[in-house]
Amino acid sequence: MKPKVFNVTGICVPELHYMVDVSKKLECIIHNYIGRDAYFTINRARQYGKTTTLRLLEHALKQSCIVVRMSFEGKEEYFTSLQSLAGGLCYSFRRALKGTQPELAHIFEPPIAAAYPMQEFSERISEFCRRANKRTVLMIDEVDKAADNQTFLSFLGMLREMYMARVDDGTPAFSNVILSGVHDIKNLKTKLRPEENGNYNSPWNIAAVFDVDMSFSPEEIATMLLSYEEDHQTGMDIAHMSQQIYEYTGGYPFLVSYLCKKLDEDKRPWTIEGLRMAVRDLLKENNTLFDDVIKNIKNHPDFSDLVEQIIVCGAQVMFEIRNPLIDLGVMYGIMEEQDGKVIISNVIFETIIFNYFTSVRSTYALTSTRYADKKQYIVDGRLNMENVLNRFAAFMKAEYRDEDGSFIERQGRLLFLSFLRPIINGTGHYAVEPQTRQNTRMDIQVFYGNEEFIVELKIWHGEKQELKAYDQLTGYLSARGVQKGYLLSFCENKKAPHRDRVFVHNGFEIYEVVVSCRT
Repeated sequence: MKPKVFNVTGICVPELHYMVDVSKKLECIIHNYIGRDAYFTINRARQYGKTTTLRLLEHALKQSCIVVRMSFEGKEEYFTSLQSLAGGLCYSFRRALKGTQPELAHIFEPPIAAAYPMQEFSERISEFCRRANKRTVLMIDEVDKAADNQTFLSFLGMLREMYMARVDDGTPAFSNVILSGVHDIKNLKTKLRPEENGNYNSPWNIAAVFDVDMSFSPEEIATMLLSYEEDHQTGMDIAHMSQQIYEYTGGYPFLVSYLCKKLDEDKRPWTIEGLRMAVRDLLKENNTLFDDVIKNIKNHPDFSDLVEQIIVCGAQVMFEIRNPLIDLGVMYGIMEEQDGKVIISNVIFETIIFNYFTSVRSTYALTSTRYADKKQYIVDGRLNMENVLNRFAAFMKAEYRDEDGSFIERQGRLLFLSFLRPIINGTGHYAVEPQTRQNTRMDIQVFYGNEEFIVELKIWHGEKQELKAYDQLTGYLSARGVQKGYLLSFCENKKAPHRDRVFVHNGFEIYEVVVSCRT
């Protein structure tokens, strides 16, 4: 047998791949949905483990149910007409059943008549369910592929009619129907009929709300690392590594597996330093998930504005799922709720979005001459953060001119990250701490080599607020186990309130630079 590997493409198979133990999630689905005869949709972001979940669920149910599992991937021709759809579905049903239930597969063998094809197909389903000696479950993956076809609504309407007949008079129908895709059915309806703005009268209004958390918790990630450790005996601290992987990924299944894959295949040590190198390498790569994240921001200007307000300006946006932009962000896996506020769902997404904004927003002609000579910033392989801050402040004084100071909230953070990124690019990376991002302050973790630098960016609001900033920074330094921190304050005065300085506060060393933005 081939050794197991971490998989990030296609379906995951327990015999071939290191996988998180999701048995508790499956038990929840079986108890709360399958056992209650529910019809429902699993709509989650791309590469969130939907297809693998359906396969694992099928295997868990095969003793007690007859499962018809199929996908609309590559089935575009099914939706050219109702007859094509009925005929195509008969073909898919027959193919799914012929290996295990050949006598039932025969029901879907004769050609569909041209007249009333969906009614005939409905009768065949009833006959199938009548003759089955077990519960019947229909699973359809990639329902997004049917999004622009009116015939798909007819199919949903047929399933709804059968569901209602099952309840009303006991007409045989599927015990459960599970549809899986990125969009939920109301979004598909919107794509079909954009003129019906806000009208979500979907035929799928019979569906139960699916609220199972499909992200991976640190404890679930640990089950995968334990399996790997049994085979490779790296000596890793499984609990600590699981927590750190979760902090970077938010439990997003693709990102969890991808980081583990890089650690394994690039022969990185299973330590925090090794994980940081894996994150750095991942952020330099292009993949379909990152492409989707940026595409969804580029293709929706209003959504892009909301993301920028949250991630760059520190806007505190109340979480309201009925807000179409927030609903969009949740659907794409970019946003989630925390303490009633909207946040970006994980540090890796946050960083690639920051990188995107720093690359496309005008940053006042920040030219390559600032960082052409890395020797002024990198000394003996170590990042000199003092030089970075001082040169950035000098750049602002020499090249930035603005009379109203309006850039401070909107541009100051992007300016600094635009300045920093090419200096550390290739060897280091940065992450924004979501717990501290507010209108007045934002902590940035900069990783270079084996070192971590904490840089707090804030808006100058006087000495009293500055003392609070010192307390906040040292509190964060303590939590991160770092002895020295850096404070970069943007001040709209013509003259900085005091000179740059190094001092000790609460037992921690702070290097402070004040950027005076008016001239």
